[in-house]
Amino acid sequence: MSVTTVDARSALLVVDLQEGTVGLPTVHPASEVVGRAAELAAVFRSYGLPVVLINVAGGAPGRNELPKSRSAPAPNWTDLVPQMKAEAGDHVVTKKTWDAFPGTDLDTYLRSQNVTQVVLAGIATSIGVESTARSAYALGYHVTLATDAMTDLDPETHTNAVERVFPKLGETGTTEEIIGLVKSSR
Repeated sequence: MSVTTVDARSALLVVDLQEGTVGLPTVHPASEVVGRAAELAAVFRSYGLPVVLINVAGGAPGRNELPKSRSAPAPNWTDLVPQMKAEAGDHVVTKKTWDAFPGTDLDTYLRSQNVTQVVLAGIATSIGVESTARSAYALGYHVTLATDAMTDLDPETHTNAVERVFPKLGETGTTEEIIGLVKSSR
């Protein structure tokens, strides 16, 4: 479903726009994704809406079929990119799994802010963004996904998330559409 509304208490969740992920080969230029996420953050801040900046610093301990990396990440791997540096009033969440909810204070923070809707952006569409969107939906938040403010490492998984998964979890729209709704609803 196309984005139709932005609740009075919406929060922006920016997933993994950090030095280590924006340097990965992505389907869409990471610089464009970062730019759009920064636009969303600026508008949310200007209207006093919560902005949550999420980074990942580790991985879940479970087994999978892919080999685990044995190389040490760069020292600044978890640092948010300069355009997404936390400003006064922003909330920062460091996660250890794809999903930003388990093992963090994200749900507690959002509820303390009376948030009813989350708008998501970030890298990677089918990993951190989708996992976080699934939990937000399961926890009862209205979910909106800024599809032009996200990208993935694989074109097929990006397309699958945007076209098949996200419409089942909430509403999708462009950065411009979401910003327009934020401005018109205030």
